Amino acid sequence: MTSPSSLILSTKRAGFPFETVDPFLFCVHHDDAYPHGNAQMGPAASLAGRRLGQDFEGIDGWRMYHGRTVPGFPSHPHRGFETVTVARRGYIDHSDSLGATARYGQGDVQWMTAGRGIVHAEMFPLVHTDRDNRCELFQIWLNLPARSKFVEPHFSMLWAPTIPRATFHDAEGRGTEVTVIAGQLGPLTPPSPPPASWASAPDADVAIWTLTLQSGARFELPEARPGTNRTLYVVRGAGLRLAGRDFTHPIGLALRPDQPAPLEALAGEPTELLLLQGRPIGEPVVQHGPFVMNSVAEIQHAYRDYQTTGFGGWPWTGSDPVHPRDAGRFAKHTNGRLEFPG
Repeated sequence: MTSPSSLILSTKRAGFPFETVDPFLFCVHHDDAYPHGNAQMGPAASLAGRRLGQDFEGIDGWRMYHGRTVPGFPSHPHRGFETVTVARRGYIDHSDSLGATARYGQGDVQWMTAGRGIVHAEMFPLVHTDRDNRCELFQIWLNLPARSKFVEPHFSMLWAPTIPRATFHDAEGRGTEVTVIAGQLGPLTPPSPPPASWASAPDADVAIWTLTLQSGARFELPEARPGTNRTLYVVRGAGLRLAGRDFTHPIGLALRPDQPAPLEALAGEPTELLLLQGRPIGEPVVQHGPFVMNSVAEIQHAYRDYQTTGFGGWPWTGSDPVHPRDAGRFAKHTNGRLEFPG
């Protein structure tokens, strides 16, 4: 029998960003308490003192990031990996070099395979003029194996109503809500990831779950496959007791995969967790800015390709397009197909 202490292999940083392991490249938790929106869907507040275009300081509890009018990330390229954007609160306006566009949020997830190359913008429109506009999301970068680095770009919308959620109760009736974005938990099976994703490989054992444990709740994290990398991040709340030790946020716990992990929330505010797990790809990783390849030569090639082709050009007016305030949640794919939640 494995001793409790051996369940935790190591601890990881869970700041801004999180420390991740293969097959994950990057994870950041954006949580911004934006004020009321103005007529341009930017903050109805002074921007004086902010380094516009590079505002990451969190002044007054929110950031403009690379945005100058609307917060967010104007047009920028990617190649060689995937982004999984878990939009927990607020809205994100997506536009890309292939002509696709979307507004999503309130529990939706966008899963985008950059593949051979794409340019996209991710803006955070502050649609409410009469109340604050909190925006919270996880952005996760999932690597692609060498065989898939040059696949056609693709994005899927996992609308909130299609993402399985369930609450499990312990013997005392205290609940743990689990949202299953990738992988499977008992009968909870999420929508399929994009076809070229590492998560689509039958033996990749990729799971992306969020968990919220009520005060004192107990929940047993089921075992994963041997050889899987598994990290559990304590994101918010009172904290977690595991293997006889107490952990408070922010921290990541690298767990032994082939043993169940008995979790217990500490008393107080609900404890929120993020689980990232997957079998490692096990290939060389060379990252430079927005490109992730297997060699320096491939990175240099990526920059040349982007300078030459723009990965399809930019069909939108301005680098930071946003949709009308009342647009609602939708997605328009490159073939013109419209998609709506529910």
